[in-house]
Amino acid sequence: MSEFWLISAPGDQENLQALERMNTVTSKSNLSYNTKFSIPDFKVGTLDSLVGLSDELGKLDTFAESLIKKMAQSVVDVMEDAKGKVPENLLANGVDLTSFVTHFEWDMAKYPAKQPLVSVVDTLAKQLAQIETDLKSRTAAYNTLKTNLENLEKKSMGNLFTRTLSDIVSKEDFVLGSEYLITLLVIVPKPSYAQWQKTYESLSDMVVPRSTKLIAEDNEGGLFTVTLFRKVIEDFKTKAKENKFTVREFYYDEKEIKREREEMSRLLSDKKQQYGPLLRWLKVNFSEAFVAWIHLKALRVFVESVLRYGLPVNFQAVLLQPHKKSSTKRLREVLNSVFRHLDQVAAASILDASVEIPGLQLSNQDYFPYVYFHIDLSLLD
Repeated sequence: MSEFWLISAPGDQENLQALERMNTVTSKSNLSYNTKFSIPDFKVGTLDSLVGLSDELGKLDTFAESLIKKMAQSVVDVMEDAKGKVPENLLANGVDLTSFVTHFEWDMAKYPAKQPLVSVVDTLAKQLAQIETDLKSRTAAYNTLKTNLENLEKKSMGNLFTRTLSDIVSKEDFVLGSEYLITLLVIVPKPSYAQWQKTYESLSDMVVPRSTKLIAEDNEGGLFTVTLFRKVIEDFKTKAKENKFTVREFYYDEKEIKREREEMSRLLSDKKQQYGPLLRWLKVNFSEAFVAWIHLKALRVFVESVLRYGLPVNFQAVLLQPHKKSSTKRLREVLNSVFRHLDQVAAASILDASVEIPGLQLSNQDYFPYVYFHIDLSLLD
């Protein structure tokens, strides 16, 4: 599973033994894979400051998780037809995300533990905010380009009634530069080809004999040319409609056709030029954001452990990776049982949902007698 539980318990002898019991039971029952999660000692400051920091870290955690989801989706969007290679582009410090989490080590160079906690949090917040700002601007530019290209490509799709004809017709299909003659394009249903050939010259006066030619087909019909005098255009259109032939409003403009083709080439070229740099930026900054997110989880465990277990700082953090989704309920029961001594009242209510304690509102979905945080990597799949 791509799911992790990050917990902590006091570091005294009684609770270290409880952690050992947890490891023994979860291992024998094949419930989870457990490893120690190392967190450095930070400058604590006052408990009041930790309470405020706890709220800020909660918001920043949510923001970071949302950001890396957006970045992962951006990688998927950019890679388009190469989506099978997306996982190899979603790495953290060059390794897969599971390996990074299970072998996490605090980056002392980037986030010095000797700094006040508030400074470390501020560094992480500014880093993530800058990544989000850059993500918006870079993806907006690329998506605008992609949308413009898709709109042009859509013009070449669809049937003969709706699609652009500029990539179908050629200069040789038209009588151009004549004061009196004009070439029209007519869509004829496939079952009516023979009728068209027999009747088009007589649909109106002044139709040039033997001037029709089939230049394109789709599943429904064909696109024919016909040349006639300009003065009978409206009469020809009316008679054609009566016979279920459709005149497409199209006049050959060499400059406009050239402009469309050049625009398509330019957009394809621009997209190709932006693809590589954008994907590289996403890979690098996804890694940065993910690494920052796991550091935030570590900070949350530290702060909540100090607030929950008090000073001096003495706790042990453990990372659990449940083996199966179906075993998470049993794993939760084991943890609540092993650590029920940390909060007898809360643990009792969790283990026995039928017990009602006046004045105490608890939910086994959001309160545990130990510090607990969730890391779900499946959201990035």
